[in-house]
Amino acid sequence: MLSNPAVLWEPDPEAPTNLEVFTRFCSEREGRTFNDYLELWKWSTTDGLENFWEAVWEWFDIAASSPYTTVLTQRTMPGASWFVGARLNYCEHALRHLDDDREALVAISQSRQRQQLNGGELRREVARVRSGLVNAGVGIGDRVAGYLPNTIEAVIAFLAAASIGAIWTSCAPEFGVGAVLDRFGQVSPTVLFVVDGYRYGQRNVDRRDEISQLRAGLPSVTTTVLVTHLGADRTDGDGIVPWEDFGESSAEHVTFEPVAVDHPLYILYSSGTTGLPKPIVHGHGTIVLEHLKVLGLHADMRASDRFMWFTTTGWMMWNYLVSGLLVGATIVMVDGDPSFDGPDTLWKIAAEERVTWFGSGAPWFSACRRAQLTPGRDFDLSTLRAIGSTGAPLPPDAFRWIYDHVSPTALLSPISGGTDVCSAFVGGNPATPVWEGEIPAPYLGCAVAAWDDDGNPVVGSQGELVITKPMPSMPVGFWGDDDGSRYRSSYFEHFPGVWRHGDWVTFSERGSCVISGRSDATLNRGGVRVGTAEIYRVVESVERVIDSLVVHLESVDGDDQGLLVLFVVVEGGLDDELRASIATTVRRDLSPRHVPDEIFELESVPTTLSGKKLELPVKRILRGARADDVASRDSLKDPTSLEPVTRIAEQRFRR
Repeated sequence: MLSNPAVLWEPDPEAPTNLEVFTRFCSEREGRTFNDYLELWKWSTTDGLENFWEAVWEWFDIAASSPYTTVLTQRTMPGASWFVGARLNYCEHALRHLDDDREALVAISQSRQRQQLNGGELRREVARVRSGLVNAGVGIGDRVAGYLPNTIEAVIAFLAAASIGAIWTSCAPEFGVGAVLDRFGQVSPTVLFVVDGYRYGQRNVDRRDEISQLRAGLPSVTTTVLVTHLGADRTDGDGIVPWEDFGESSAEHVTFEPVAVDHPLYILYSSGTTGLPKPIVHGHGTIVLEHLKVLGLHADMRASDRFMWFTTTGWMMWNYLVSGLLVGATIVMVDGDPSFDGPDTLWKIAAEERVTWFGSGAPWFSACRRAQLTPGRDFDLSTLRAIGSTGAPLPPDAFRWIYDHVSPTALLSPISGGTDVCSAFVGGNPATPVWEGEIPAPYLGCAVAAWDDDGNPVVGSQGELVITKPMPSMPVGFWGDDDGSRYRSSYFEHFPGVWRHGDWVTFSERGSCVISGRSDATLNRGGVRVGTAEIYRVVESVERVIDSLVVHLESVDGDDQGLLVLFVVVEGGLDDELRASIATTVRRDLSPRHVPDEIFELESVPTTLSGKKLELPVKRILRGARADDVASRDSLKDPTSLEPVTRIAEQRFRR
């Protein structure tokens, strides 16, 4: 973290924002003045925690069929409950601000022509599919699963399930059968929505065989609803219904089942690179509250926005994207290869769709920079007012590239959070400057801090990212974890009663922060700890280096240095000159202790489908483990990506 980083964007004091109006609302409600954003944040996470969330409830006019009796039952974790007694429904909030005559959903896909639904059409489609679910016997608490891409049907099916009080869960169709069964098999869905296939890049991917295997592996499924993308012969069999025939076409009005605030809305999954993925349960009202806060206040999103985030249905950012409906925004979905029409495909779509709020993964922005794209010059992005990034730390040179070559005026919001909370702990907001290479601020209502090994808060030095007080979208629990033991051990054992997220973070005095990577993958050589993200930032700044992955093999004989192993994806092949350039750059820009001892070339870095680098599985392979024992191939972006690592391990580390 730089002591005096460049300011790339500053708030416009003349521009009215939701956050500004909400701050005044809180000031009047509390009878106190908040002089700046950090004062508001401190109040919202200390003595004003309950009052802050009650203000969110009131300001966004949460629609509840019965009132709450208690805002928060306790501040100790886990076990806190929010807005006890209230009953509401996520679907009602997602549909209530939509204009019947304005676009609500826009879907761009490689597999078919552009599609759109206005608010009235979306309501009618949700009503139709809801009737189909009810006719299939789905009721409150039943699970409904989607093996679907990021298309209109996925949103409709999710909202229909939510309206009943059923529980939604989804996997992207690029997941292999094993990965899907690892997830859906834990929750026993009753109805399964599937797609016959999809187009990615230059090829069609047929999923009919996978559908048959999923049906055989999920005996709980009584009805399968088929969405046709490829136009191939339909999969035959009892219990399979074409999408267009599912439900009653005469159904026009959606009925909403009121449920408790913590009633399960959907089940998301951890990456599942080792063992079964954790089935993480999120609630109706807790997600409504959190997503209204983060989108309505921090993203300053409103009904006039057109919100696009490149994601799949297997990543929490899909749920985040869909929640743009909560503020009445138009959702722009993209299905397929983000480079299907060239490396600037997503920028073309953003321009054509007049997108105002655009988001993607941090590695994608870095790839745009390396490709020397100039979307701000090549396309009309004049409507773009905000840009979001997540999935990995955004390096400083990507910050600079966005402001130099995309938009000099857009608010850049690099966010960091996770599937665990289906939201972010830190990110940008319209009241805080954007400093080069730094996440601007902690989010309201989120008591985030950096702690040292002894549990003391630290500023200006690296520590464990912790949450010291409850926030609504902490999971309701894990599915099947009846005694809560798995949930407690995942977050609350390292620091009893405090959420340990597993990231290294450094906060500055101004409230901004830098995420340095996973704390369970820290590189500690000679007592100098460095997060893997710091290595990637430096290594990937070297010319010709496209991507990288690093692991530290600690010594077993007392040598504190161990072995630092770097894998790189490069242009033009790995040669001695490039090895020397990497070593020199790491020594100069990071530390002599973190110059890699071994450098190997890969065609692609092993990642999960959502882009997480497989640092720990790779480390275990180098230590002697079998690839199939450390990661499910069906959960990987490239199922073969660990094979070269295994060969390297056998040739270099197991002799």
